Amino acid sequence: MPPRPPEPARAAATAPRATEALLQRLEWTVLRRLDGLLQGDYRTFLRGDGVDLADLREYQLHDDVRHIDWNVTARMQQPYVRQFHEDRDLTAWFLLDLSGSVDFGSDEVTKLAVSAGFVAALARVITRHGNRAGALLYGHEVDTVLPPGASRTHVLELLQRMRAPRPPVKGGRGTALYDLLATADGVMRRRSLVFVVSDFISAPGWEDALGRLAQRHDVVAVRLFDPLEMALPDVGLVTLEDAETGEQLFVDATDPDFRARYAALAEAAEARLAEAFARAGVDMLELATDDDLLGALLRFADLRRQRVFGRRAPPLRPAHLFAQGAPS
Repeated sequence: MPPRPPEPARAAATAPRATEALLQRLEWTVLRRLDGLLQGDYRTFLRGDGVDLADLREYQLHDDVRHIDWNVTARMQQPYVRQFHEDRDLTAWFLLDLSGSVDFGSDEVTKLAVSAGFVAALARVITRHGNRAGALLYGHEVDTVLPPGASRTHVLELLQRMRAPRPPVKGGRGTALYDLLATADGVMRRRSLVFVVSDFISAPGWEDALGRLAQRHDVVAVRLFDPLEMALPDVGLVTLEDAETGEQLFVDATDPDFRARYAALAEAAEARLAEAFARAGVDMLELATDDDLLGALLRFADLRRQRVFGRRAPPLRPAHLFAQGAPS
């Protein structure tokens, strides 16, 4: 009997099969249903930028009001819009935070698993309609730049790199999203659709970098979170540990005042995030660890429609977790 390969070798051998199984499952359970629900509305879902003026025509319902030609409208006494030869060659980039805090989940699903599912499904939607997707991967630094590609194999490679173990953090250094955003600004040369997928638990200073990125690109902040990060249940005496620095804190979760302060801090952090995204001029899509992936993609489709029709979308949140913008 031949000797068994060591554990890391067995893990490396099974990783491609596990990644293929994940993508195949998403194609059957999510993408097929998404096709039916969108009913061919991919032009709005994934839209290129107009580059050349083609024609003028009368304004119609649901036209983008930003394309109204006011000079012609004044002369003709009725609204006219500009039509463009549209650049359908869309390039999408995924800026992926894979730091220690993302590998957390209070139940069986981690924020990292939610991120992988969302990226796999959306990258497959993008690539199978002739567009390209690339990625920058950040652990405690930007360790991988995957140039844009347009094949199913390319999506599989992206997933495998997301699921690969990251090198350990040195010196207890926490997440610095500024490094990811600044690197991306230098890598992405042409205007792109950019997804920043993170829990945004980071050292300060990333907000201005996000705003600079949004000046050149169409940016969507995909914020990952777990319900336990919003409200701490009465679980007795517990030790909380920072997943990135290793710092530990012993707390009494039976204390209602402590739980109230915890919820207040979480709500304040929510407000700061929403303000930062609004100031940067980006849209926000929120994904919880108990969220439905199909529902998340449909929320994203709604966000894209509102963007195309010239409306600023509010933060798109899982309906079962939020009521009137506050944690339930």
